Amino acid sequence: MSLHSISIPVFVQILNSSLQVLDKTIAHCAAKKIDQANLLSDRLYPDMFPLVRQFQAIADHASGASLRLAGKDAPIPPREETTFEALKQRLVNALAAVESVSAADVDAHASQDITFPMGPRQVTMRGHEYLLHFAMPNFYFHATTAYNILRHRGVEIGKRDFLGVMPGFPKA
Repeated sequence: MSLHSISIPVFVQILNSSLQVLDKTIAHCAAKKIDQANLLSDRLYPDMFPLVRQFQAIADHASGASLRLAGKDAPIPPREETTFEALKQRLVNALAAVESVSAADVDAHASQDITFPMGPRQVTMRGHEYLLHFAMPNFYFHATTAYNILRHRGVEIGKRDFLGVMPGFPKA
């Protein structure tokens, strides 16, 4: 399997499912008259990032990893979203970045050094190690945490919403 085949389609799948989850969340907030700001600032435990940051991280890990693996710059956009609609736009932008990379570029960097920010420092790993040991685990961590916050707050989503459209599976 190529580095591209184990990364880009997965990022696309979960970014798309996250967009659908946000649509359900927007509808939930409207139906239950929930202030979006309250839900966006919610977290599972006081020392964890709030929901808004979980969705920002989903977008940033997917786009950043894709661009870095393709040998491109991966600037992190400002984290200024205050609505679910703004978060959707961040995910749409991330999806466009993910879809912009070529298989050849990603696969060419499997054994190349990838340098990326981790907090205040810069870390360097081989491409395949970066993807499998840093980028994908972080991507799934934040996607799962966002899902759990929303489920905990009563948004009617389930595993199929989290997984989205999978290759070979029938659509809902």
